[in-house]
Amino acid sequence: MSPVDENVSAMLASSASGTTLMILVQLASRVFTFTANQLILRGLPPAILGIASQLELYFISILYFSRESIRVAIQRQPLQLNSIAMSGHEDDTDPASKKASDVSEARTIASQSAVNMSYLSLVLGFLFAMVFAASYIQFAPSEVSQLPFYHASVVITTVASLMELSAEPFFTVVQQYMLHRKRAVVEMSAAFVKSLATCLSYTWAARTGHAVGALPFSLGYLCYSSTLICGYMLALRGGTDKWNFSIFPTKMKSRNGSEYLFERFSWPMITLSTNVFFQSVIKHILTQGDSMMLATMTSLEDQGIYALASNYGGLMARVLFQPIEESSRTLFSSLLNSGGTGKLSGKNVNAAKSQLTEVVRAYSLIAVVGFPLGPALVPQVLHVLGGRSWASPRVSSLLSLYCYYIPFLAFNGISEAFVSSAANPAELRKQAVWMGGFSACFASAAYLFLKVGGLGAHGMVYANIVNMAVRIVWSFSFIQSFFSRHKSGMALSELTPRPLTCIAGVIVCMILTTRQLYASVNTGDALSFGAVYILVVSYLERRYLMVYYTKAREVVRSKTSKTPKPKGE
Repeated sequence: MSPVDENVSAMLASSASGTTLMILVQLASRVFTFTANQLILRGLPPAILGIASQLELYFISILYFSRESIRVAIQRQPLQLNSIAMSGHEDDTDPASKKASDVSEARTIASQSAVNMSYLSLVLGFLFAMVFAASYIQFAPSEVSQLPFYHASVVITTVASLMELSAEPFFTVVQQYMLHRKRAVVEMSAAFVKSLATCLSYTWAARTGHAVGALPFSLGYLCYSSTLICGYMLALRGGTDKWNFSIFPTKMKSRNGSEYLFERFSWPMITLSTNVFFQSVIKHILTQGDSMMLATMTSLEDQGIYALASNYGGLMARVLFQPIEESSRTLFSSLLNSGGTGKLSGKNVNAAKSQLTEVVRAYSLIAVVGFPLGPALVPQVLHVLGGRSWASPRVSSLLSLYCYYIPFLAFNGISEAFVSSAANPAELRKQAVWMGGFSACFASAAYLFLKVGGLGAHGMVYANIVNMAVRIVWSFSFIQSFFSRHKSGMALSELTPRPLTCIAGVIVCMILTTRQLYASVNTGDALSFGAVYILVVSYLERRYLMVYYTKAREVVRSKTSKTPKPKGE
């Protein structure tokens, strides 16, 4: 096998392992969060949950604007897959070893430069934190600002966001060297501490009769960021010395003796991050536009109800789809990195296409199962978990509608992950222009459904579906043109289930809708009907499922066969 093939295989294997670990991280963190929320949800007024959703939007906005564009630019650099293997096996008298030493030195410089660049996120974070904090405190409505500990909650959340941005250099090292296991341990620990802090502080306040507002949620963010920093420091202790670079911003020396913070390959990264930043502003508005509009146009109670639907309805998106999107973006960025030559390897393009088609095909199967069954099952679960204060037809119907929105989230996430990895700066600027058009489309749809139609939170879900649909269409048109340029077309049959499977899904949707099972079926009947339908889909897609079951077994077998043998054998 050639070195190129070995590198591609290593990337694919590492991506698969990383995706699995990140799914476990999301699952564990959501279990922690879910458990904590269940302990406090029954006594939590919708207005307080509305404030908590505003704090979450505030926290996410600071992090997103400060680090997203820089992360994308850094991820477009080659992964350091072989650096660890090369250390400790050099012989200065061997020409091949000298060449390997030069490559290792170049990788060290690239890694140090990436770490130096990650500190720009913290600088941007201070700027955005000051602007957003002043805005949240100055322009908060009276019903919000008069709640207990509102200002303290904003300040603590601001500090927590800056502390999390301080962990960006560690995150950069983890991504560069694909240390997925270390990241999984750290992030699971942080999620556990966050949930524990939120739950304990709210429980203490409830038992002692103190009105603390949304303060427990801000304390949860602070504990999460603190644990993240401490965990990364312990996980990477001594690792940077082995890889010959520092986790702190350090000047590098060129061959002529001059010192600099960024080597020459970093300037394209900075240019790319600038282009991505302006695009990310529009993208963030599109992604978080529903929360922004609800915060300005609806009451705290409505915001709390929508936050509940978003948290429960989007649970699958965060547990399953987000890790796949993140690991796929890293893989696409590495496979489609031309190294400044403008030319891509055909094998790399085919590997990226294979990853994309596999993910989209899997999402299509999940959508075929989720479209009929999700709206029937989710409201039943809410009645058990949420208690009487949340058991209303309004909340149940909103959760049912949100189930239709989740597949659009999934398809948009993976398609935009590919676009952000494959597009050059000119194409990213073009996408930013289109994003402006998507913003106008989203605003028009929101106005139509909210103001003209008077649909409230339901109208916001409809507007989000329209928003995601137009973005998906644009992204897949770019993907199709990208593969056409590289003489590797992509047929619709590669992305969708069999026609019989789709027909079965339509029939089940019609049956559930005509019998009005969404409102009247009990949980046991819905589960039994869903189990039968899943068995039917599994039978219709048995060939597809067997192919990927065989692939999974081969991956496990190859990892087992590569286990190092003891010396002397």
